[in-house]
Amino acid sequence: MSIDNIDTLNLSEASPHPLLIRLQKALTSCSTSIESGDLQQSDKSISELVDFLNSVTDTVISEPEDGYSEHDAFEVLTEIQRYVASPSLDQAVIDALSFELPKAVARFACVSRRCLEIAERVIDRFIEICSPRDMISVLCEALDSPATMFKVPGYFVPLLSGLSKVLVSIRRRQFEQVKEAVPVIINVLKAISSESDDGDTDYEEMLNRSIDIAKAVQEICLKLEDEVKEKLRALLGLYVLEIMAFVSIGLGCKISSCLTLMLRLAYFLRFCNLSYLGLITGCDVDIITAPVVGEDGDDHSVCFSHVKHGACLAVIWGFISNELAQAADEDLVAVKAELSSDQTKRWQALGMLRNIFTCVNLPWELKKQAINFLLSILDGSVLHEHDNKHMECLYDTPSIFATLQAIQMVIIYAPEAEIRRNAFHALKKVLADVPPSMRFDTLIGLIKNTDSSSMMAILIDCMREQMRMENCQRISRGNQVIQAQINSCHSIAFWNDGALELVELVLRPPKGGPPSLPDYGDAVLSALNLYRFVLITESTGNTNYTGVLSEKNLQKAYNEWLLPLRTLVTGIVAENQEDYDQLALDTVCALNPLELVLYRCIELVEEKLKRAT
Repeated sequence: MSIDNIDTLNLSEASPHPLLIRLQKALTSCSTSIESGDLQQSDKSISELVDFLNSVTDTVISEPEDGYSEHDAFEVLTEIQRYVASPSLDQAVIDALSFELPKAVARFACVSRRCLEIAERVIDRFIEICSPRDMISVLCEALDSPATMFKVPGYFVPLLSGLSKVLVSIRRRQFEQVKEAVPVIINVLKAISSESDDGDTDYEEMLNRSIDIAKAVQEICLKLEDEVKEKLRALLGLYVLEIMAFVSIGLGCKISSCLTLMLRLAYFLRFCNLSYLGLITGCDVDIITAPVVGEDGDDHSVCFSHVKHGACLAVIWGFISNELAQAADEDLVAVKAELSSDQTKRWQALGMLRNIFTCVNLPWELKKQAINFLLSILDGSVLHEHDNKHMECLYDTPSIFATLQAIQMVIIYAPEAEIRRNAFHALKKVLADVPPSMRFDTLIGLIKNTDSSSMMAILIDCMREQMRMENCQRISRGNQVIQAQINSCHSIAFWNDGALELVELVLRPPKGGPPSLPDYGDAVLSALNLYRFVLITESTGNTNYTGVLSEKNLQKAYNEWLLPLRTLVTGIVAENQEDYDQLALDTVCALNPLELVLYRCIELVEEKLKRAT
């Protein structure tokens, strides 16, 4: 076909703009070389055309005042659209251009909304008359390799839109085709979600187009049968959960926008046989992961790294909005009741919620709601008397321990007092859910694995509270012979020499020397309060479960813990009292309560040692 037959390219008559003239020459060169069968020349012509288009978008976006305008870009893109839409254009020309033009025109989508619309029409034209399998490869390649400056949501919008349309055209090996495309899409969403800002409407549009792909996959599922249908349905479920995570990460601060997108996604849950209970416990995630990832191992498991985040967030968004729960056909009240009454499922939920608490890019509002949800299933939990050995078998130590550490991070870093306060309540509730025989080791592990003085203080105070509660139980049941064995078991949990080991850990750190003050003042004060409590309680009850009253331990505490600490504190106070700046004053004030408790501990120990002699 001769280029002269394309009347839409008589640009010199309609518009003598230099850009359009250059475009005409580039298009003419492409048509001529492709039709002649000269592969080397055709590759060169196509490359020159792409370079020209890229130079236009580069200039419009990076140097709008000094280069081409949005109107220039729109005119160039419009002519491209007219060119590929010509019914007389040779199929060989279309096929050759289809490998490069989609990527080039997608860059124009970043210029303006009307450029986006034209870019979509160009890509739609290629989808209409080119091989669907070829176009899937072309679009995936374009999604996977944008230029650095075009790693922005607008670039991906027309490509995702085109992919949603071409997928439904596939007639064979649908599962394999979708499975190859999904990781590419997820990687794009993963890269963009962490960089988007609150006012980025293009990112929201990009997410909408990603959901259009989910609709396309659902449409394919409806046409399939048996095992292939179930595998594709499982893949769709993983994809939907990933998008739920990216919606929350990228738009979590814009609740209204999130609700709109999450409402679209919620309707897929039932189609994929996903329930709130199965999602929050992780059971459904395991079910849909097996048929998709099982064969390929880590290749696709890495791709679906946010599936557990999405599973939790699907439930949390239902907790936030009853409309979303209704869209998913879920009764959240019944779900929470099930979790409250079944400790195994509750622990599974705790392990899943950890993904939300540890996600750095997730907005605090969603972490706040996750804490509230956690409290709702712990506040109403049904406590039963369990056999300790049975509970130890069920207790997943690494998972619950990691969840407690994640809650600690919320307590330490949350920007609002309400979130920190609720997270602290959640920490205590989760600790109370741990079997008594394992609670002590869990607390000790948490204390040893934190570098935060304030967090150590909180955990040591939790230890003291647990000991107080056990002591009260022992006293109240002391006259009941039947309860004697239970009481002794409970006593062993916290009232043992481990309490003194904890005090020593803080007052005489393993690295040697007294603790660092005032940096670790909070932890030291809590450790002193714990020691004082244990000493007074054991003295009052005429017991010595912890060994605190033995002369050897009293001498050790006096000579190795308390006196070196007194020397350190008095030295710091004396040094800062000579200065009159605010920092010195703050240091002295911070050490005042510590100093009072320290001297009280010294008095108590001296009194005990005096009686012993």
